[in-house]
Amino acid sequence: MARLLHISSSPRGGDSESLRIAEVFTSAYEETHPGDLVQHWDLWDGSLPDFAVGARAKMSVFGGHAPAGAEAEAWAAARRVFERFDSADRLLFSVPMWNAGIPYVLKQFIDVVSQPGWVFGVDPDTGYDHLLAGRRKRVAVVYTSAVWGPHLGPDFGSDFQSTYFTDWLRWTGLTDISDIRYHPTLTGDRDMARQAADAVARDVAKSF
Repeated sequence: MARLLHISSSPRGGDSESLRIAEVFTSAYEETHPGDLVQHWDLWDGSLPDFAVGARAKMSVFGGHAPAGAEAEAWAAARRVFERFDSADRLLFSVPMWNAGIPYVLKQFIDVVSQPGWVFGVDPDTGYDHLLAGRRKRVAVVYTSAVWGPHLGPDFGSDFQSTYFTDWLRWTGLTDISDIRYHPTLTGDRDMARQAADAVARDVAKSF
């Protein structure tokens, strides 16, 4: 039995296009993978720890020391978040565009789980090791925006959303990535854009 984990970063509930498309994906996945487990992780639910002390613990680890006291507690809290993320065989992220980038809660998630020995190693001569590589994990990402669109010029913003997040995924070693996009723009046909995004979501889910 495989486990699909949907990690969502929109707080907008029923008004969220990224969550709506993710529901289309998970419904199609459940229909075509009846023995698999599908779970949802709302990053706004308070489960992400503050990482101020954790950042100090990270530097202790980099220095070859075991975190102690409050640092050890923060490191353990971060580890629990990483294990929840890492335990999934399939990952679905729903990512709305915020100010040309990603919601800050998703950046918090990235900063909590991206730790030495968990997500990456580093060698002074060869650079980073991508520790999630070669584990046959698959990733699907729902990218949505309201103003920016791939065919528009810079007056309508820039895409630091998918460029940043895809780069992070590949840096971890997760390279089997499928994108599902909804970018209707201010003057586009939203119904047509929804239908197109839903069709891609279903197609990806069926073979995921």
